[in-house]
Amino acid sequence: MERELPFEPYRVKVVERIHRVPREQRERLLQEAEYNIFKVPSAAIYIDLLTDSGTGAMSDRQWAAMMTGDEAYAQSRSWEDFEATIRRVTGYRHVIPCHQGRAAENLLFGALLDERHVVPNNTHFDTTRANVEFRGAVALDCICDEGRDPQREAPFKGNMSIPKLEAAFARYGGRIPLVMMTITNNSGGGQPVSLANARAVAAVCRARGVPLFLDCARFAENAWFIKRRETGQAGRSIEEIAREFFAQADGCTMSAKKDALVNIGGFIALNDEAIAQKLAARLIIQEGFPTYGGLAGRDLAAVAEGLREVLDEEYLTYRIEQVARLGQRLDGYGVPYLKPAGGHAIYLDARAMLPHIPPAAFPGVSFTAALYLEAGVRACEIGSLMFEHLDPDTGKIVAPALELVRLAIPRRVYSNTQLDYVADACARVRDLGPRLRGLEIVWQPPALRHFLCRLRPLGGRSLIAV
Repeated sequence: MERELPFEPYRVKVVERIHRVPREQRERLLQEAEYNIFKVPSAAIYIDLLTDSGTGAMSDRQWAAMMTGDEAYAQSRSWEDFEATIRRVTGYRHVIPCHQGRAAENLLFGALLDERHVVPNNTHFDTTRANVEFRGAVALDCICDEGRDPQREAPFKGNMSIPKLEAAFARYGGRIPLVMMTITNNSGGGQPVSLANARAVAAVCRARGVPLFLDCARFAENAWFIKRRETGQAGRSIEEIAREFFAQADGCTMSAKKDALVNIGGFIALNDEAIAQKLAARLIIQEGFPTYGGLAGRDLAAVAEGLREVLDEEYLTYRIEQVARLGQRLDGYGVPYLKPAGGHAIYLDARAMLPHIPPAAFPGVSFTAALYLEAGVRACEIGSLMFEHLDPDTGKIVAPALELVRLAIPRRVYSNTQLDYVADACARVRDLGPRLRGLEIVWQPPALRHFLCRLRPLGGRSLIAV
């Protein structure tokens, strides 16, 4: 039997020099950023795992496509390729280009939501939740029970709970204008959703005449997991599995900065002509003409090529197994993370590593700040700072079920040796234990506070006790 690919299925032609700045400089920069890792200059980051969104390396074919991009304002050749490729991959008739995923969410929810509404999802990610709540609607998470247990091994921990979805319909009825499903489930640890679960969710929605939309930013990675883990799917291609998954829903939003392998771009695709016309009219005001939607022709061309490349099973195998390899390295150090390893990231269990820091003092942010201070590695908190919210029924502030630190792996960028360094750094920060202090907020914006807020160690002391 032929072995799985032991190395990258590509050659490196261009490299970018990176530097590890001295610890004293990292400490000063962290203080100047007021412990918000988003504000640290990228030139001072050694290994950047803040996000996999728009941070990947494009291929030679994508760069070649950009060089021949058609910059016509309307009906360009690049648009025609973009539209045709998305139609083929998703099966949806109407394509609305946008400059990125949150713009797609803004368009869709702006057209369909108001303050009366409730939107169920397996788990809303930050911009999805913010775009729902910006309109006064309720973002309701319906993750399956196993998805709330970091250490439980299960093949599809991203699944939506059918009982929770049915309970939402029973409670809110006509207040639900659409249901969202995020694949893979980013907030839930990059965990996949099974095809069987998609069929079951679709059946619930169809029975009530409510459309199902996918947040399909990582649809190809999700299809890879289905092929490897779901009964009866092993003999099918990634494209076939993805196409059947899309067929369960009525439309999708996509940040092309993930599985389309580009640095900017997104779209909405759907079958409903009336909604598509409404979205196109809003698009002209907010993003641009309906055949470019805020993107240059060269960007449209790069997205189309990326959507073709991401269906390559060899690429996906290396991509996802590189993430799993990082998890295995962390296992060797005894560093706890959400298991099994996700498709695009490892999610460290900050609550397990720092039990002395309560959710109100943001253990994930403390770990993230210390990881930069100790090793120059930038990661992202997925916990109370990002997802603490007001319960619409009780009026009380609710912390998320999990306190995580996401190590998001950019596509085709870092070597396994570099990720070994990251694993070692995580173990060293974990070993700080009670010496690592929690944080408090000095200032925060009204929405998506984790991007801009200012913090300080509790009591104004140093982050790490001597």
